[in-house]
Amino acid sequence: MTPRRATSLRPGQFKHLVRVASVTGRLPERDVMLLWLTHTTGIRVTELALLEVADVLYPSGAIKPEVYLRADITKGCRPRNVYLTHTRCLAALDAWFDVRTRRCWGLSGADEYRGLPPGSKLVMTHKGQAFELAFKHRELDSGPEVYRACDALQQTITRLYRQAGIKQGSSHSGRRSLAAKVLAATGDVETVQTILGHACLDHSKPYLSVCQETIRRAFEVAL
Repeated sequence: MTPRRATSLRPGQFKHLVRVASVTGRLPERDVMLLWLTHTTGIRVTELALLEVADVLYPSGAIKPEVYLRADITKGCRPRNVYLTHTRCLAALDAWFDVRTRRCWGLSGADEYRGLPPGSKLVMTHKGQAFELAFKHRELDSGPEVYRACDALQQTITRLYRQAGIKQGSSHSGRRSLAAKVLAATGDVETVQTILGHACLDHSKPYLSVCQETIRRAFEVAL
C-alpha cells in the first residue's frame, strides 16, 4: 500500500491553521512559530528540534537572515542554508523569544543572545525543556541505517493541523507547500531540491504538486 502523503496547503488553509494555533494550546506563540518556520524555510522536524539559539540569533540579539543548518543536524549530513526573510515568521520568532524571557526558561544572565544560552535549543516543550530525540533503525536498499527522530515534536505539529481540521496535515506539509510555491514561481525542480536538502531529484518528486491555477496558466501560454 502506498503511504499517504502530507497535504500541501492553499494560502487560505494556512491562514486558518495559524489563526487556530494562535488561540489554542499551552504555547500558542511557539506553535505559530513552528508553522511559520516549517512553511517558509522547509526545515525538517528533527532539524528544527536540534536548532540552537545561536543558529538563529546574532550575539546582538538580532535574527539572522540566513541560517546555516550544520551537517550534524541535517538528514544525510548534508548541510544547507535556510532564510528567515518573511516578516510574519520574524514576528513569530520575536514573540517566542519574548515568551521564553517572561517564563525565565534557561536565561543566561548575560546580555548576548537576548539573555538566552546560545547553545540552548530554539524549540522547547510546554515545560521549558528541549524535545528529546530517539535513535531509530530502518532498512534501505543500501543496507540498514540508524537515524535520529523527534517523534514528540512531530506529533505536536501534527496536532496543530488536526485541531484546525486539515486532513493529512503533518510536519511534512510545510515542506510540500513550500516546494509547490517555489516550483510555481521558478519552474526549477533543482531549486526545490536544494531548498529541501535532497540528495537527488528523485527524492524531491514526492513533494512536488502543481496547483490548478498554474496548470491553467501553462495552457494559456502554450496555446
